[in-house]
Amino acid sequence: MTLPTKITVIGAGSASFGENTLSAILRSRKLRGSTLALVDRNANSLDIVYRLANRLNVEWDAGFTISAHTHHQDALEGARFVVSAIEVGPREELWRKDFELTQKHGLHQPYGENGGPGGFAHAARNVQPALEIAHSMEQACPDAWLINFTNPMVRICNLINRHSKIKAVGLCHQIFIGYCFVGMILAEDLGIEVPPGITGMQADIIGHPLRQQVIHQTLPLVDIRAAGTNHFSWILSIRDKRTGDDLYPLFRQRFASFDPKFEPLTRDVFNAFGLFPVPGDTHLCEYLPWVSNPLTKPWEKYDIKLYDWDLFANLRGFSLDHLNEMANGNLTVESLLDTDSEGALEMIENVAGSGNHYHLAANLPNIGQIPNLPIGTAVETPVFVDGAGIHPVHVGALPESIAELCRRELMVAQLCVDSAVEGSREKALQCLLLDPMVTDIATAKSILDDYLTTFKEYLPQYWK
Repeated sequence: MTLPTKITVIGAGSASFGENTLSAILRSRKLRGSTLALVDRNANSLDIVYRLANRLNVEWDAGFTISAHTHHQDALEGARFVVSAIEVGPREELWRKDFELTQKHGLHQPYGENGGPGGFAHAARNVQPALEIAHSMEQACPDAWLINFTNPMVRICNLINRHSKIKAVGLCHQIFIGYCFVGMILAEDLGIEVPPGITGMQADIIGHPLRQQVIHQTLPLVDIRAAGTNHFSWILSIRDKRTGDDLYPLFRQRFASFDPKFEPLTRDVFNAFGLFPVPGDTHLCEYLPWVSNPLTKPWEKYDIKLYDWDLFANLRGFSLDHLNEMANGNLTVESLLDTDSEGALEMIENVAGSGNHYHLAANLPNIGQIPNLPIGTAVETPVFVDGAGIHPVHVGALPESIAELCRRELMVAQLCVDSAVEGSREKALQCLLLDPMVTDIATAKSILDDYLTTFKEYLPQYWK
């Protein structure tokens, strides 16, 4: 039985946290009797999640002590784990601006969330709030683990690792897209039923539950080892859990005859580099130099589907209203009995309780687990979790061509972070000039000036 511990969750007012991480933590028998401090600067959202937490605490007999705070400094003292899911918002509105602004300057970035010029703006807005949390932790709970969900993952983890003394791990569910690919491609071989209607791996409310059906069938049957950087990792091995057989040759054979219109960018990159990229076309396109040519318009050829900003903004509000009805007792909480914390619960239970857990993917500083990527940068590999902490699995060197793609993104991330910490326009320009989507110095200067002016209220460090 795990000893009671204190968990502080920053950004707790989001609907996704309330539905997933919160309910998973409160269901845990191992964490019974722990302390849960909920933090969100949006008092209304915080109130909804706080009331829901108290309802779950009573109905599930969780035995937690729960508190709510509008500032993280009031909630960190004594914390052993800090879960951060912050986002400078409004998320969808700002993301749309990140995407559309570059088009004014003749550059079409195909997605604009974590890579490309949009990745710079997205990260830069989140740097100061994330660093403030880390520095507050240094004072209030210096030995605590920071579990980060904030994107762009590589850049925020790079920030915490290089500009604070806090231990941090970054968690993301993208590895499961790899399992969906494998389950679909090897469906007949593995006996997996693939529901009709899966058109790709893009974020959409129709495809998500269908993909989850494939993932849940594939996980017990297959072990995938992947490594690289977040949203840009590569499948190193595919093995049958029942026999230990290497399934990669069969996967290559089956994929060669699979629908060529399904994730075509992934297909071309797989054929060119020899390892299968995990994330699917919409994330993969963010780190490659071949998807933003204004003359050939490769985003049309690859049918890169944009995030539906309006839909997901409305869905966010709908989900919060749904949680409010649960908090008020007007709806059953039965749907929260089978939710997933995306790894946060596994980290907390096994560090606090000296467990022994293998996790498929997590982001940690590179201490040699991928020896041909720069030491100290944020890389994604499997990890082992026990009472001594979170330890990366050493996966060996990536093929040099793939490592070079990753190294470039890691340097772009470092320049982005240092620029935002220092308020350095020089490093910000260098960040954009090294980005694989940018091919013109004057265009990079124009985009940077426009970003810094448009987002001046979020980026005051550049205007001192």
